[in-house]
Amino acid sequence: MNAFTLASTPSRSRWLLGLVTAVFFFGLVWHGAIPQWPDYHDFADTRSWLGIPNAANVLSNLPFAVIGAWGLWRLTCRHAGQPAADSNVVWRIFCGALVCTAAGSALYHWAPDNGTLVIDRLPIAWACALLLCAFLAERVHPGWNTPASLASALGLATLSVVHWWWTERHGQGDLRAYLFVQFLPMLLIPAVLALRLPAWRRDAVPGTTWCLVLGLYAAAKGLEMADRWMLETTQVASGHMLKHVLAAAAAACLVIAVVRRGVRFGR
Repeated sequence: MNAFTLASTPSRSRWLLGLVTAVFFFGLVWHGAIPQWPDYHDFADTRSWLGIPNAANVLSNLPFAVIGAWGLWRLTCRHAGQPAADSNVVWRIFCGALVCTAAGSALYHWAPDNGTLVIDRLPIAWACALLLCAFLAERVHPGWNTPASLASALGLATLSVVHWWWTERHGQGDLRAYLFVQFLPMLLIPAVLALRLPAWRRDAVPGTTWCLVLGLYAAAKGLEMADRWMLETTQVASGHMLKHVLAAAAAACLVIAVVRRGVRFGR
């Protein structure tokens, strides 16, 4: 049975997506606790500028704030006369999460420790959960954009960070719940695209845009792991700072696509 046949059978496709989610979930359970590495807060670039500590890592969060505020403004103004339950509500909340991500990450990098890291990780978890809901609402079922679905996703994302913080405070930090929220979109989005499920909306964000977003985010995570090497190699930019730039570019691709579709389809 080929991918096209599976895509034409929504119930079977949903079963496969559920299987991917279950394998990832139980794989994390089987793995056991995943602690945060001891030198997590030891970033390569600690240079100050104009009195701002760790300036590159702090200021490189500005693109998140810009694209989030711009998207929130454009989508809110465009839909001001429509019911609150319109199909772009998840994207507006996502844009709000981007603004919160900029603030939380900037605060964390100003003074890196576990306390500020909670404020950093919360909006990142929200953005990941909302991103998956937005994608599934366009490609799998519109029910993913209901208030109940969005509230549940945000609640689970919040609990994933609280779980890490609680276990960290009690001597054995465990990142599994947070990693599940952060990386589940990286598994389900390619799976849905590979199944070629027909979009529920005629103006859905194109698959090519989602592929670009996945590529940028994967590159961003790679740069995060090469933080010190990038700074030593370039003498200008650290891997973590470039991670912020590429992750913001990925978010910008999505927000711009959503705003443009409103123009293209007269909304």
